[in-house]
Amino acid sequence: MQVKDNAFLITGAASGLGAATAERLVAAGGRVTLCDLSEGIEDLAERLGAAAIAVRGDVTSADDIRAAVDAAMAHGGEAGLAGVVHCAGVVSVAKLLDREGNPADLDDYARTQQINLVGTFNVMRLAAAAMAGNAPGEDGERGVIVNTASVAAFDGQVGQCAYSASKAGVVGMSLPAARELSRHGIRVMAIAPGVFETPMMEDLPEAAVEALSAAVPFPKRLGRPDEYARLAEQIITNPMLNGEVIRLDGGIRMQ
Repeated sequence: MQVKDNAFLITGAASGLGAATAERLVAAGGRVTLCDLSEGIEDLAERLGAAAIAVRGDVTSADDIRAAVDAAMAHGGEAGLAGVVHCAGVVSVAKLLDREGNPADLDDYARTQQINLVGTFNVMRLAAAAMAGNAPGEDGERGVIVNTASVAAFDGQVGQCAYSASKAGVVGMSLPAARELSRHGIRVMAIAPGVFETPMMEDLPEAAVEALSAAVPFPKRLGRPDEYARLAEQIITNPMLNGEVIRLDGGIRMQ
């Protein structure tokens, strides 16, 4: 699959990984539909020009994502929707027991699963339904789905029970989804980023950011959003990448 002249839906597109992916795909000649709850997607769409449109949407809402998929298909014209890069998600930190021995809030745990895991499933199922109707391209390919996991799925830290569980669920869906959708010519991949320069990191103290950077074997810095975008583009264009989760972390293993 080529990026040029194809249409892609990007969730969590207002900033960070999603915004960088939108910018890279447009630069490569693609058309993008930006989906996010933030008004920042309108500003980004305006900056990217006619190749980008913005659709406000909650990834946990069937109606919102169906509308976003429909808009992306229309934006793609006769070619329809070629792929989705799903970047929307939240980070949550909460210990099972706090310092006073009180248990973690169950609603907070459920919210993390709803956004990160159920939201991923919602986007994947609706995008797949749309792409299954595409005319097959080379090798019979009709579309590609790129989900966002996290290194926390494999080596989560203290306080990351909810977040790690949600991202481990994204990892766990990758292979069975790829196997199921293979008969439709749709590939499914996931990227598991390490520590990246995203808005989620902006609230951390400088000392914490420095410690995280030092923990990366090489290069000793936070990942850059465009490095995620470059990998997403490679996944889109390489037909043999399927059913796999790729760690993008500079070799870090969280302690």
